[in-house]
Formats: sequence, structure tokens, C-alpha cells
Amino acid sequence: MLELRDVTIHYEGVTALKGISINVREGETVALIGSNGAGKSSTLRAISGLKAPGSGEILFEGKRIDGLPPHKIVGLGIAHVPEGRRIFPYMSASENLKMGRFLRKDREQIKRDYEMVYSHFPILHERSRQFGETLSGGEQQMLAIGRALMAHPKLLLLDEPSLGLSPLMVQEIKKVISEIRQRTGVSIILVEQNARMALKLADRGYVLVTGKITIQGPAQELMDNDEVRKAYLGI
Repeated sequence: MLELRDVTIHYEGVTALKGISINVREGETVALIGSNGAGKSSTLRAISGLKAPGSGEILFEGKRIDGLPPHKIVGLGIAHVPEGRRIFPYMSASENLKMGRFLRKDREQIKRDYEMVYSHFPILHERSRQFGETLSGGEQQMLAIGRALMAHPKLLLLDEPSLGLSPLMVQEIKKVISEIRQRTGVSIILVEQNARMALKLADRGYVLVTGKITIQGPAQELMDNDEVRKAYLGI
């Protein structure tokens, strides 16, 4: 479904990605793990068109998308839940969800997607008239994921969905990610510093270190890898 070929990213002379190659199959969850500054968020920004690669290619369903503007990439079926949630603070929860389906005209499917989002996140229905800024951190994360799902994506990019949340809310987000995949069949790229959670949810994973992929493979193999266990799992 998605393929990155030798992608590089530069920020004002600093190379954030150094020729990485990644692929995601249909219906698959792929984890990107690594420390701060490893290039995980830059990878997602490149895929969603927020940062143009310096070199390399990004293909989605066999067609190149590097160089396309973000709204065109959303229209192709890629939705991005950015680090820090980035909801619209002075819009209600309901209005935030409406922004997610802005490009769509399929009314019947939109209605079904609202029902799906509210089934995952019933609290958003209760808070539908509240401004985004008045929601708790966990509720804002739910809203950010719900907004992305309203785009009816084929591929969902999740950037640090557990960041700053309580242990109880982290478990809730983990449950939701698993349910989304089971119920919708959407492919997921999951960026997480909580490597244990990410690998438990994923089919495969990539370890990024200072812009390079150092280890890749099935999630269980990464869980059993001594280097990964010592560096990222605290074992």
C-alpha cells in the first residue's frame, strides 16, 4: 500500500532522515520506534506532505505522492494524527469532527463514520458542544483520532498517541487502536516512544536511530531482540 524509497529529509542544513526505505501492506500495523530526534515524526510528515523529501520517492497504492500538497494526500486516503493532537481549540468537539470530513461528499458513509467514531469514543458525543480546549488531554487525543477517522482513511498515521496521558488513558488509547484496525481494516503507522505498547499492537516494526533504520522485522522478533530490549523496553 505504501512504500518509501531512500527518502531523505533536511531541516536548515540538518539531515533528519538519511535514505530510509519503509513499506506498509494493506491492513497492516507498522510501528516506528526510536528515541527523540530519531526521525519518526519527520517520516510521518513526509508521508502526509507536510515536509517535502530532499530526495527519494514515496508511493501510495503504486502512485508517487511526494510533492503533492497535504489536502491532495488526505483525499487519496491518508490521515495524520499529529504529535500534540493539534485540534482546533476554539471549535466544539462536533466542529472538529466535521473538519475531518471536509473533503467528503458521501453522506451515507459519513453518517456511518460518525456512528463508528462515537462508538469508539462515546465521551465525544457527550462533549460534542464543548470547545476543544476545555477537554482533558485524553479527550483531546480521542478527538484528534476521531477527526482523522472522519476522513475515512485507508492509512492512518498516529504520532505519539499516548504522549502525556495517564497510564489508565494509555490503556484506553491502546484498546481503541486495536479496535480501529479490527473494525475498519485500516492500515496504521504507529510512532511511539512507548515501544512495548507499539510492538504489541504492530505486525512489523522499524527502529530509527539518528535518521537511519538500524533494525526491522516482525514485531515479535523486535520484542525478542536483545538490542531493542535493552535500548527501548527497559529489559
